[in-house]
Amino acid sequence: MTNKMLGLAGAVLALAFTAACGNKGFVKGGKVQDTLNQEADKGKFIEAIGIGAADPTLPTETQRRALSRDAGIVKAQYEMLSMVKGVEIEGGITVSRAMEKDSTLEARLKETIRGAEIVKTEFTKDDGAVVTLRLLKKRLEQMMGVKFK
Repeated sequence: MTNKMLGLAGAVLALAFTAACGNKGFVKGGKVQDTLNQEADKGKFIEAIGIGAADPTLPTETQRRALSRDAGIVKAQYEMLSMVKGVEIEGGITVSRAMEKDSTLEARLKETIRGAEIVKTEFTKDDGAVVTLRLLKKRLEQMMGVKFK
């Protein structure tokens, strides 16, 4: 990861949980809304959002937006991983607990989350980005070899 990307990490705002399917968006009038209605579990999917910001001194809008989007994706992936770790699976244990017993599970989980679908990217007037990711629950279950409760 480059120093520029590491610098972006400090500018990324965290939003845990997710956007509801069919949500008209989180950005209105070029600004992130004051209230974001979110739900992590959307039936067949787990969704997460991330808000990213770039260095405002970058010379072009394209550079600022590209870096903001990348930062938003990374943040949404992190939030999704955090959410999935708390999910309860059959047998009454959490994914986090299952990861303690299977050392390869975390790597497989991270790889699956990196492959999550980017549903929407919204840009703000200051070139920040709100990114919505979603992941099919069945895909997670198959990858992990478990059934979610």
